[in-house]
Amino acid sequence: MSRRPRLFRALALIVLPSSLVVALTVLVLTWADRAFPPPIEQARVFSREVLDKDGHLLRAFATKDGLWRLKTTVQDVDPRFVEMLIAYEDQRFREHRGVDLLALGRAALQFLTNGRIVSGASTLSMQVARLIEPRESRTLAAKLRQVARAIQIERRLSKDQILDLYLTHAPYGGNLEGARAASLAWFGKEPRRLSVAESALLVALPQLPEKRRPDRNVAAAEAARQRVLTRMAVAKVLGEGEAERAASAPLPNRRLQLPAYAAHLAEAALRKEPKALRHHTTLRRDIQHGLESVAREGATRLGPKVSIAMVMADIRTGEIVGEVGSADYFDASRSGWIDMSRITRSPGSTLKPFIYGLAFEEGLVAQETIIEDRPADFFGYRPRNFDMSYQGDVSIRQALQLSLNVPAIRLLDAIGPARLMVRFRRADVRLALPPNEAPGLAIGLGGAGITLRDLVQLYAGLANRGWPVRLGDGVERKAGLIDGEPLLSNAAAWHVADILSGVLPPAGNRQRGIAYKTGTSYGYRDAWSIGFDGRYVLGVWVGRPDNGAVPGLTGYGAAAPILFAAFAKAGIPVTPLPDPPAGALRISQAELPVGQRRFSTTANGLPQSSIREAAPTIVFPPEGARVELGARAGETIMPLTLKLQGGRAPFRWLVNGRPLPEMTRRRVSQWSPDGGGYSTLTVIDSLGRAATVRVFVD
Repeated sequence: MSRRPRLFRALALIVLPSSLVVALTVLVLTWADRAFPPPIEQARVFSREVLDKDGHLLRAFATKDGLWRLKTTVQDVDPRFVEMLIAYEDQRFREHRGVDLLALGRAALQFLTNGRIVSGASTLSMQVARLIEPRESRTLAAKLRQVARAIQIERRLSKDQILDLYLTHAPYGGNLEGARAASLAWFGKEPRRLSVAESALLVALPQLPEKRRPDRNVAAAEAARQRVLTRMAVAKVLGEGEAERAASAPLPNRRLQLPAYAAHLAEAALRKEPKALRHHTTLRRDIQHGLESVAREGATRLGPKVSIAMVMADIRTGEIVGEVGSADYFDASRSGWIDMSRITRSPGSTLKPFIYGLAFEEGLVAQETIIEDRPADFFGYRPRNFDMSYQGDVSIRQALQLSLNVPAIRLLDAIGPARLMVRFRRADVRLALPPNEAPGLAIGLGGAGITLRDLVQLYAGLANRGWPVRLGDGVERKAGLIDGEPLLSNAAAWHVADILSGVLPPAGNRQRGIAYKTGTSYGYRDAWSIGFDGRYVLGVWVGRPDNGAVPGLTGYGAAAPILFAAFAKAGIPVTPLPDPPAGALRISQAELPVGQRRFSTTANGLPQSSIREAAPTIVFPPEGARVELGARAGETIMPLTLKLQGGRAPFRWLVNGRPLPEMTRRRVSQWSPDGGGYSTLTVIDSLGRAATVRVFVD
């Protein structure tokens, strides 16, 4: 037999068994990898978060194990921190497949040479394996298992995904896990903009998190940070002098609480979607922080058992940007767990502006119309002013600014409570009335129930030029404009806002360019203040959650100072109130039509039963009509014919609250619009009776 066949046979006897061993090993490892995968999915248990509109953390909830473990990715932290972490813990992290053989060999050689462990060989992948599957003992078997898990993890995840797991699970002392929770607890900020000193401390802490806690062992924390900085300087990760400057930076001496804003809304978010990891709201954290601090300070000043609720919203979008349900969620003496922004209470005088707005819209009054503030009897209902005194003859402007009760009820009697309720429904707000009772005059002075949220929604429509908006917080309801008819005409809304902007600020406060109204419910149980500028509306409620009386509690004395303080601390610039719309002017009393110079429930002092003529009615254009007058480019706008029936001449026509130049005894008149769009037409007869329609001019 030749030597070549013998050589082939010998090679076959060596290669074939070796190949079988290798193949069998691969099969066993593959089976083990599939049969015993790393617990990656089980490791994706995080603290649930409630975020503001910009993604800032409002509140976090600990895991079932009581850990603060906020999901953290590479994009959530400062790039310099990631660079320092890799340089310190695993320099070849981007090259190896889970195990760094060079580091392993170096560690073994150092151990043999020195007889003790000089440096470790754990890669970041191996550390992740230990973090998501903690070992019970530091045995060789446990180490081999960690190596196997690291290889498995590397096969399943990208390098950045492995870093994400480390950044989320690394221990930082106590029940803190992850770089984001650590940064919030030790530095009070998100880890996107860490300083070099802060990054060095976060790199050092996970190795011995309890022994290096800066609030308990400053020396150990400082020494560990210094080791990181020194190695970073040697590795040229830090520039010249950076390590020295960072070493002189002070260490945090106490652990901070994680953000815990908007407690009631956060709880509501978890109840609605208990399995969601992150809940997004429309709130803005800076505004929320300002409102909550004002609420706490205000409640402390007002005394025990008193709570405060606030709602602030963007009048253009309806988005709630700040919401406080109580002065302190954890204060049992104030029943802090009750969200008073959603509890129905008596609104006091806060609904009066809408009564006046309807009176403006109907042409019954102007700002300088004289109205009586004297004792009156409305079929047995005898309203009295808050101070039990009467002012006599006052202007409409004075009556609203002074919040006089009798004039408001006189107007509501002329308008009708049912019509006021219809307008509230346009804003998707329904007052709570006593069972089986129709709306009566008492609703003008707080004889109905409403929540703070709904009251702010009404005022948002008033501030939004009369167009109603639905408030939303991103959790329970979406914000947006409400389709349909306006809450008030643009001109009427402007007149009301113009009057309220002239109300004197509470003692010790300067005028901030806001329009506001206060209210106090019967028996000193509820104090209210609602204000707005050209962009935001803010409502404040003060009282006891148990509906107990607080002697001396008033809207002007208790709620208004909180309103002004909240606007100041919300951190937002004041937006000027809108300019008056076309035709909405302040007209002196002498220039008013005869029928608008003085308001009376009788026509010019004559009993209604002595008036034979029917009240005026506009027959053309009809309510809601769309009239085309040739307003296209190059064409002359034709005048619009106005026709009425009934009423006693002479007649005064008003367009958007502005009177036409001439009074007329004719029942047919002409009006030349300045341009297209919605307009409110009102006619007033000599007895002060009025009729109104709203039309759209093309």
